[in-house]
This record gives sequence, structure tokens and C-alpha cells, in this order.
Amino acid sequence: MSRGFVKEDDQEETPLVPPRADLPEGVINYVTQVGFDELLTEKHNLVKEIEQLKIADDKDRRIASNYLNAKLQLLSQRISIAKIIDLTLQPEDEIRFGATVTLKIGAEKKAEKYQIVGVDEADISKGKIAFVSPIAKMLTHKKVGDQVVLKLAKAERVFKVLNIAYVVK
Repeated sequence: MSRGFVKEDDQEETPLVPPRADLPEGVINYVTQVGFDELLTEKHNLVKEIEQLKIADDKDRRIASNYLNAKLQLLSQRISIAKIIDLTLQPEDEIRFGATVTLKIGAEKKAEKYQIVGVDEADISKGKIAFVSPIAKMLTHKKVGDQVVLKLAKAERVFKVLNIAYVVK
């Protein structure tokens, strides 16, 4: 049937799905095993949510289902291009993907710990930074004792590498 003969009330809006964490085009989607497992759990939970969708109104159910299926499609694409990095094969004396790095930042007395992870598992509140972030890029290939300087708009922040560890969970 031509769209000209469809009532306006019958037209469903295409659901707007927020994009996943930014992965620059052409960049390999590196993940830790923990990050990959989190992606699989997220996929499992989405599939379960779709299967258990209980909305009486047909239109509302279709809209909710379309939204969840669109999220599932984005997630499945991300999983399909994921490359798991074996942290046991990383050089113990150098910062690479997956490293948990202890840093002294500027004049701060307390050291900070950050792990360099994939874009989907990055969460600064958990001390996880994406490997594509400026600070992670600056720290890559550095060793204990090295310093990096991050130039900010009105200041510079100095990061000194105190420790490097590869924690396999």
C-alpha cells in the first residue's frame, strides 16, 4: 500500500538509539577478556529483555522491540569486530593495552591507578580509561620512572609512571 493511504496515527517513528562509545573509524576494537565478557553479558541481557517484553499495546510493543533490536544490532556489530588482547603476553615493563598503571599526577600526594581498556569498558569512575584517549596514547610504551606532560588550555599536568601491572581476572 502506498504511504499516501496510511493514517498519520499508524506511522511509527524510527527509534533513536544512542551510539555506543566512540571507536574511531579504522581503529581495531581491542578489548580485554573482562571487557569481552561484559559485552556478551550485555547481549544476553538484551536478548532476554526482548523475549520478555510485555507491553499490551501493539504499537508500543513494536516501538520498544524496534528500539531494543537496534541496540542489539549495534552491540552485535561491536562484538563481531572485537579483538581480545591476552594480557599475559604484554611486556611487563612497558605500558600497553590492558596495563594497570599507577601514576603520580602533578603535586598530588596520593597516587592514582588506571587501567587502559577498550572503548566499551572504559569507565573513569572505575579507573578504566579507553586506549584511544589522549592520556592512554601518551602513556603507551612508557616505563616505570618515565614522565609524560599533558598540555591543557591553561596549564600542564605531569604524570609520572610509578608502577605497571597486567592483572588477569
